[in-house]
Amino acid sequence: MANYEQNIGDVSLSYSDDGEGHCIVLLHGFCGSREYFNKIIPDISEKYRVIACDLRGHGHSSTVKDEFSITSMADDLAKLFDVLEIEKVTMIGHSLGGYITLAFAEKYAHMLHSYGLLHSTALPDDENGKAGREKGIARIEQEGLKGFIDDLVPKLFASENQEPFHAEMETVRQIGYKTPETGAAGALHAMKNRPDRQKVLQNEDLPVLLIAGKKDQIVPPEKTFLHKGDHVTEIILENSGHMGMIEEPEKVVKIIEGFIEKFVIKERNA
Repeated sequence: MANYEQNIGDVSLSYSDDGEGHCIVLLHGFCGSREYFNKIIPDISEKYRVIACDLRGHGHSSTVKDEFSITSMADDLAKLFDVLEIEKVTMIGHSLGGYITLAFAEKYAHMLHSYGLLHSTALPDDENGKAGREKGIARIEQEGLKGFIDDLVPKLFASENQEPFHAEMETVRQIGYKTPETGAAGALHAMKNRPDRQKVLQNEDLPVLLIAGKKDQIVPPEKTFLHKGDHVTEIILENSGHMGMIEEPEKVVKIIEGFIEKFVIKERNA
């Protein structure tokens, strides 16, 4: 995979850029990196251009000590696309990446052909969720990131997948360890403060793909499947927790490619 780095405003974004044609942008989850998509990028990039970006404060991208928002993370991507002279994309966000995708769809709908949420939700944190974010921030500031990641990673995979996916879980753990503490704490602040974006899902001008894991302990399917309509495609991964692109990569590839072919390519050629 071809890797690049681009300065945009107050941060430097690291990303991979592979393939040609319709541009699909993949955004990873909290304390992850673009490496989350290593199992699906090679196949998808055979048909399409695939950009996988390290979000600010994650992977090889830089971070800022000042507090930032989900919207500012969406702004990062709009600036990147401007530099790369990309007019429109299909954006698919995993977990935290889904929150950013919704913020992007709200503010930059004109830059999207379509978008998708992978194990994510348009709902804001409830009070318990916000308290959990604050607890996480305090723990990271007091103890560092390792114990936080060690507790998080097992929850990301379906319980029956933890033994067969032991090596993949270790990879996810190592990615998490490398996340800057300022990036992790900043993202927790941003997630805690994000607004309700259910109205974004109701915009019938953009095709929406919603993918949920039947065994997801972080974002259960009912929090993903919030709005029905002719523009919405709902698909459940029967054997996945919160990491479908790792737990069921072949199925995720087929889902994404099928969605693009049906709602984007055919639409443009009609």
